[in-house]
Amino acid sequence: MIRALSHSIQPNDRYRKRRKLSRTRLGAAMVEFAVVSPLMILFTLGMIEIGRMTMVKQLLVNVSREGAREGTLTNSTNTSVKNSVDALLAKSDITGATVSVASTSIPSSSGVYVTVSISVPSQNVSWLSMPLFMSDRTVSASTTMRKESL
Repeated sequence: MIRALSHSIQPNDRYRKRRKLSRTRLGAAMVEFAVVSPLMILFTLGMIEIGRMTMVKQLLVNVSREGAREGTLTNSTNTSVKNSVDALLAKSDITGATVSVASTSIPSSSGVYVTVSISVPSQNVSWLSMPLFMSDRTVSASTTMRKESL
């Protein structure tokens, strides 16, 4: 019975030692956090910015496809294609985009290629107030379709 009591006292002693050791490690944990947290914040902001630019790139690809598709219609003009692309960009809250429509002749017969190109500076579409990594970049997309009318 005495052995059982001495055995039950030992874990409490270990707990006290462990608790005392954790108090001394608190300063080390704070220093480690001070070193790691700026890197983690920078990494997180970079992921947000690159993710947004990828999303905008895909959006520009889709809008340029829609514009090129509009350009392949029989009664379309360069102005109508540009206006529809601008309307799609406005729906997506993309401002400051440069849109160009290139074709040998719109409206024209079949076999003519219509190219719609869109570019926007990355600082116009960034979610961060001050872009860190992509501030001097331009996000762009271009689509070319062939007019196939009768």
